[in-house]
Amino acid sequence: MSNPALTRVLRSFLGLLFVAALTSCGGGGVVPGTVDAKSIRPLPTEYLTRTAVAYSPYRTGNIQTETPTVGQITQDLNLLAQGNFTLIRLFDSSDKVAKQTLQIIKNNHLDIKVHLGCWISSTKYAAPADVPAIENANQLEIARCIALANAFPDLVLVVSVGNECMVSWAGNPVSPAQMASYITQVRSAITQPVTTDDNYAFFASAPTYLLNTLDFVSIHSYALLDTLYGQPWDWKQTDVPASGRAAAMMGAALAFEQQNYNEARTYLDKTGFAALPIVIGETGWKAVPTGGEFERAHPVNQQIFFNLLSAWRISGTGPKNIFWFEAFDEPWKGGDDGWGLFNVGRQARFVVRGLYPASTWESGTYTSADALHYVPTVQNSAVTAGRYTLYAETATAGEALPPAPLAWAGWTWNTAAVPNTSTAVEGTTSMQITPGPQPWGWGLALAYTKHADDLSAFATSGYLNFSIKTTYPGSLLVGFQTGNPIDLTLYNVFLPLAPGNYGYYNDGAWHDVKIPISALTPWGAMGSGMPLASLSKLDMTMVANPFVVADVFSNTGKPAYSNPTNPIYIDRVFWSK
Repeated sequence: MSNPALTRVLRSFLGLLFVAALTSCGGGGVVPGTVDAKSIRPLPTEYLTRTAVAYSPYRTGNIQTETPTVGQITQDLNLLAQGNFTLIRLFDSSDKVAKQTLQIIKNNHLDIKVHLGCWISSTKYAAPADVPAIENANQLEIARCIALANAFPDLVLVVSVGNECMVSWAGNPVSPAQMASYITQVRSAITQPVTTDDNYAFFASAPTYLLNTLDFVSIHSYALLDTLYGQPWDWKQTDVPASGRAAAMMGAALAFEQQNYNEARTYLDKTGFAALPIVIGETGWKAVPTGGEFERAHPVNQQIFFNLLSAWRISGTGPKNIFWFEAFDEPWKGGDDGWGLFNVGRQARFVVRGLYPASTWESGTYTSADALHYVPTVQNSAVTAGRYTLYAETATAGEALPPAPLAWAGWTWNTAAVPNTSTAVEGTTSMQITPGPQPWGWGLALAYTKHADDLSAFATSGYLNFSIKTTYPGSLLVGFQTGNPIDLTLYNVFLPLAPGNYGYYNDGAWHDVKIPISALTPWGAMGSGMPLASLSKLDMTMVANPFVVADVFSNTGKPAYSNPTNPIYIDRVFWSK
């Protein structure tokens, strides 16, 4: 439990003495603490009234080798000031970003203020030999943070130590006791209000000794991202007609954000920290579904969410301020990119077009009717025929055919399937697959869009059949997928197919492959990125991708960054009994 004697006066003590005191009293419980409101440094009026946005200047896919230039940062800051985004959050105190940004603001007399970050790195998973270097790097970062806060007191309004380090799922975990020590060390050396940025769930149960080190609380809340890890809120809104479903979804997203804020606010109030104000340090909505946020991420949905958040902020019924994540897209984030008010080319997205001249806009014309919403998958009728043909030119008596269009869809942008008339098993055309390997591999599916087959009649005595011609090295993965990523039900059924098995050979001649479904299903596994085994499981009544050919190197024994690009010809694909 926390020690009531550890009041704000103790903030002047050294961080190590603070940790020692915490250790002696058993660490952080949830017994109500007592905060002396007079000792809390008030948030400056400018921090409460300016429009806030998270800012990072990186424009390439590798931030380790990129050093943003003075010209690039100046361009960014001028764009933000032009749109009245005059409070920016920086994530660290590095020379190449934070120091350079502050100096540019000062030199150019820009009307921009800063929420300065102090990046803390975890030692939890480090090799013992690496721990001293990491701890030293943290101390160097703290020293830079203190120096910047003191060198630019008119620009740095607040300081935040650590970023998403204490929530249960933190990828860069730091214990609350250690973080409290770092916060105390920084706060004792500067005059600005100090916080730590973390997920709302952490602040809804944070230990009181950590809260005792703060002047305010900065929570992160991402309604959009949380839809990828279950369904904590009803984003699908299936009870609402399709015409109103997008608006209902975005309204429900705001309600979820408000719920998250209220959870943190209620906890602080009941544990004696009613005097601590709350800001939302990160929230946003993607314009592009870079991480699988299909039927959610879109420029119009982004605009709707931005407007809803802005109205909530202005109402005065929630957080003291809200930082939109983020100003500009950052390609290095990969599947976590696409949040920007601007794309990486510094073109204004639909969400902020009203603030900038048309010459700066990203391409695309939208209306409110373009907002995306959930569309349920249509379950096709059960296939009862003895043969279900997916791809062939020659008809077979008694066969069943897909009731909706199937398309060859690559998992990577450079993996493609195109018709080839130079070689075929039947008819005149086969499909030529050209692998486009990524470091992990590649894949391609013969897939539906919002449809799924009921192939349960093939589960026990059926076969997957196809003809193949290739010299591709080693094994391939072949099979099918049930469910879909939007509903978090995607399930992979991929068998590693080695030359010599089930009729497959990679000798450059045509071969007919016939694999029992009963031999495929034991290889089933949750789809990539699926969070819940209760949802991602084999469902033969919902086969959305009835044929898949791929090579995931970790599954076929190839080293990462392999680059096999031998063409693969596929013909006559069907299920049979």
